[in-house]
Amino acid sequence: MMAMCGRYRLSSTEEEVAEFFEAEPIEELHPRYNIAPSQPVPVIRQVGRGRAISLVRWGLVPFWAKDSSIGSRLINGRSETVLDKPSFREPFAQRRCLVPADGFYEWKKAGQRKQPFHFGMKDGSLFAVAGLWDRWQSPDGTVLESCTILTTTPNELLQDVHDRMPVILHRNHHDTWLTAPPAERRRLGELLVPFEARLMTRYEVNSIVNSPRNDTPACAERIVSANNLFSDV
Repeated sequence: MMAMCGRYRLSSTEEEVAEFFEAEPIEELHPRYNIAPSQPVPVIRQVGRGRAISLVRWGLVPFWAKDSSIGSRLINGRSETVLDKPSFREPFAQRRCLVPADGFYEWKKAGQRKQPFHFGMKDGSLFAVAGLWDRWQSPDGTVLESCTILTTTPNELLQDVHDRMPVILHRNHHDTWLTAPPAERRRLGELLVPFEARLMTRYEVNSIVNSPRNDTPACAERIVSANNLFSDV
């Protein structure tokens, strides 16, 4: 199975993202329809009393890593073991972030091929995925900021497609996720649960989304097929 969450979109405008998350963009954002690991992705972090949106690399490189190649193996973190893993333990306590999205993709095996699906909110709104970030410095002094996306068990909408789903945080939990002190990390674990399926929708999309080289609105467009039995219509 492809890593989960291994591909998503953020096609909303910079202004829409800033307004929804009450955050200030400090780097220019452009609509994206097929975001893949190792690429720069927007994250929202607490800065003083406000929130800032900036770009970091998707694939966590812990501050103690010998080199940055570890990031390719840390695009996701299992929420159930986040307190046990050296790569995630300290970021979970002190460096949490929101990863804004308005949809994500997963693949279901259909005979000899895999059919891609798009998942999102029924009302089409933005949402936040729970993320962790870290800052690593290379031997030559170059600083790299990176992130990982936390996953949990799937809800009813995803369970026949994949055994994991991204941790989607309710809007009233955003502030807690960003600002809770390290001593409350056990309580934060209560937020890392499957999002309600009744608030979400899914549908089949074109296989052009299979390649991260394709990053156009067509990646997220619903397709109608003769055997479109799995879509939420």
